[in-house]
Amino acid sequence: MDSMSIDREQGPSWARPNWPLTELDPVNLGLDPTEATIEKIAEKAKATIAATGVTDEAAIRRAADDSIRAMMLIRTYRVRGHLAANLDPLGLTQRELPADLTPAYHGFTEADLDRKIYLAGTLGFEYASVRQILPVLQANYCGPVGLEYMHINDLEERRFLQDRMEGKDAAIHFTPEGKRSILEKVIHGEQWEKFLARKYVGTKRFGLDGGESAIPALEAVIKYGGQYGVKEIAIGMAHRGRLNVLSNVMGKPYRAIFHEFAGGATNPADVGGSGDVKYHLGTSTDREFDGNKVHLSLLPNPSHLEAVDPVVLGKVRAVQTCKGDVEGDTALPLLLHGDAAFAGQGIVAECFGFSGLPGYETGGTIHFVINNQVGFTTSPQFARSSPYPSDIAKSVQAPILHVNGDDPEAVTFCCKLAIEFRQAFNRDIVIDMWCYRRFGHNEGDEPSFTQPLMYAAIKQHPPVSQLYGARLIAEGVVDQQWIDDATAAFVQHLETEFQAGASYLPNKADWFSGRWEGLGIPGEPVDARRNVNTAIPEDQYSRLSQLLTTVPEGFNVHKTLARILEAKKKALDEGQGIDWATAEALAYGSMVEEDYRVRLSGQDSGRGTFSQRHAVWTDQATGEKYVPLSTKRDAAGQPWFEVLDSPLSEFGVLGFEYGYSQADPRALVLWEAQFGDFANGAQTIMDQFIAAGEAKWLRASGLVLLLPHGFEGQGPEHSSARLERYLQLCAEDNIQVANCTTPAQYFHILRRQMLRDFRKPLIMMTPKSLLRHKLAVSTKDDFIGEGHFHRILSDLNPPAAGETRRAVLCSGKLSYELMEARDAAGDQTTEIIRIEQLYPFPSEPLVSRLRAMPRLEELVWAQEEPKNNGAWHFVEDELEDCLAAAGHAGMRARYAGRASSASPATGLAKRHAAEQAALIADALGHSSRNAQTAQAS
Repeated sequence: MDSMSIDREQGPSWARPNWPLTELDPVNLGLDPTEATIEKIAEKAKATIAATGVTDEAAIRRAADDSIRAMMLIRTYRVRGHLAANLDPLGLTQRELPADLTPAYHGFTEADLDRKIYLAGTLGFEYASVRQILPVLQANYCGPVGLEYMHINDLEERRFLQDRMEGKDAAIHFTPEGKRSILEKVIHGEQWEKFLARKYVGTKRFGLDGGESAIPALEAVIKYGGQYGVKEIAIGMAHRGRLNVLSNVMGKPYRAIFHEFAGGATNPADVGGSGDVKYHLGTSTDREFDGNKVHLSLLPNPSHLEAVDPVVLGKVRAVQTCKGDVEGDTALPLLLHGDAAFAGQGIVAECFGFSGLPGYETGGTIHFVINNQVGFTTSPQFARSSPYPSDIAKSVQAPILHVNGDDPEAVTFCCKLAIEFRQAFNRDIVIDMWCYRRFGHNEGDEPSFTQPLMYAAIKQHPPVSQLYGARLIAEGVVDQQWIDDATAAFVQHLETEFQAGASYLPNKADWFSGRWEGLGIPGEPVDARRNVNTAIPEDQYSRLSQLLTTVPEGFNVHKTLARILEAKKKALDEGQGIDWATAEALAYGSMVEEDYRVRLSGQDSGRGTFSQRHAVWTDQATGEKYVPLSTKRDAAGQPWFEVLDSPLSEFGVLGFEYGYSQADPRALVLWEAQFGDFANGAQTIMDQFIAAGEAKWLRASGLVLLLPHGFEGQGPEHSSARLERYLQLCAEDNIQVANCTTPAQYFHILRRQMLRDFRKPLIMMTPKSLLRHKLAVSTKDDFIGEGHFHRILSDLNPPAAGETRRAVLCSGKLSYELMEARDAAGDQTTEIIRIEQLYPFPSEPLVSRLRAMPRLEELVWAQEEPKNNGAWHFVEDELEDCLAAAGHAGMRARYAGRASSASPATGLAKRHAAEQAALIADALGHSSRNAQTAQAS
């Protein structure tokens, strides 16, 4: 047995191998004041004072008590010091000093404050008085940075953070050169916003005004990230401050942005696409600091503020996989959030949920919250139920750095600490930058309607550059002339770029470079065949058959699975009766053999919702896992085939997989809904990214959605995958929608995704009852030699050539029910045609078929779904055009199916059976009047 294909069941993803820590060093004395640690502190204090020659028992006991109380005071600052930190630049938030941060609360009187206490090196003191340690604690935990970290279980992580926050010397240190650099970036960020305001009065730009400290801070992530081994950073953010990040962090040419403000296109004219507003666009670039080059990509996003988060995470995961970066050190996700969105949108919690999960973890994300202390018009007390917008991060024990946005040095320090922590522990960390929004939600908004007190304070509040500039002047780092010169030079540069923007033309689109090299847009029109040979050689078929049915020696497979494998082996060996799941496994295995990665994720995808897949086998004695298709591994030990039982998330997981598919076009990336209607929860990703991403942002994807669909009388919830929603989104060759009826068709359409020289998302209506239907099987010959996906499939028992009077078009499992009912009735003039691909609609082959029906009297579209659902309203016009082109002008397609309904399906078995019988009879014209009566009843 190939041991590399065995993965032992892991323990909880949150488990820490070094917890609990048995030995407490000086930094951690008092970290957790349990009875054991209190006793240790007391014993150390007693031993130390006794060593000085003191023998008085009362003095020794008092020394021990002082040490314990001092440690408790220190611990309280570690836990609650952030509540007294100086965070709000406007001073509107009342933050009274908690009583437990006072010496008196811990039993120290005024007379006790100057007594020397044994501290064993904590805060850098061997001995110190309370009066000495109090200002140190306040500087460490109650200054412009407030750290929340005592909710973290891992003592090693807490030790790391304490080491960088605590001590007699202030933690925030920058050289004069570093301070000038920070001020210069603040000036650039501020003057950029002012310049846009002057040139484009009243135009929406969603400026960063009030949060300019983010610009040098984000540069710090790039600079220090490069020092710590980061080679690539993927950034996701909403529109607030996006133009500033694009220009002053990403390095997008100012002239390009001015060109877009003037109404110019983002991409060359020959590329096409709808384009998008400038504050939704992304870009990519390389930045270099101290000889370390880092590739940056800012992903485009819609106005669903946090929807881009999982897309970024998926992209980073793909990059790490391609690089063989198992730890995640070389590629970093950086997410910028607004405070209201971070607290209010559930996708944020879903993304935090990925942080420690196999298959989804990315080595830690840096979250930077631009905390304007207001939503669109919503004040914090109406936007969340917790003190901070960042409290959701505690669910994964991420450290949280609250910082005053009027202190650029403090904000930059937080980013430096964040990247160092992330690289050390590969865990999420959050920076919550308290700032303000100098103008309204957009530049045409009047914020005083709803926040009069805040905006009265903002009008009187000096900008960040003025405050920080005055501080550096006082320190002797710069003078006013330096500030004036730096400001004038940058404004002049913007004027030059503004003039250049008038003649700027984008010279290329970047969507088919890098890993996308060799791929492009389809060379054939949308309704063309656009097929390739997707069959496999016979020897490959034989190899895969052996791999998929061989149980490793000593592996205790479940007895029912053993029977399934025996039946599978018989079908593969005899080349008959090959079912849906086997065809799927052949597709995946052949892709892996041909050096395409395959990543399938979804709820219970390893076994399959309907116990049909069994891609993962579990040893019934040891719990070990065996994945037959994971025997092939890359140099880093990563399998070329991954099947992941995803967390119970649709929005987040689908966004993740979409991002993954964008970063690695040589991976067949599939997301499977447990039932088709589960995709409802991920509709934002479908609408804003999958269906429209190529047109808006020139971002192609080959992502596959597997959506179980079919009416079996199981009720309204899990019958319909809402086929109509996907068809409504179809236009301009944006996606593919299919509803296949044979295993071989499924095999070929999956392989087609990778073997063509372009990528389009594929929406697959996958079966439930057809997984084991006696007619829904394929033969060996359907998979080997020469073969491809057929957009239309013929009747299994068609009328004689030229004798078709009625043609019934349908898709999916209904086709078998129609054929069985037609054959049972002895009808020899009705032909059932299966439309396997609904979009792009197969007009050309359908026209050919209709031309071969000279005696055609009626064309019927039959579907299981209610009339206001399903494909009817999409195909109606297409069918009319096909009839006209085939010489049947004047003929209109007739609908046969359920009546319009608010609910997708009935939950009553008898009613379902009656409706199904009625629509089949109606479609075949066997008893239209009776069918209508039965359906009405």
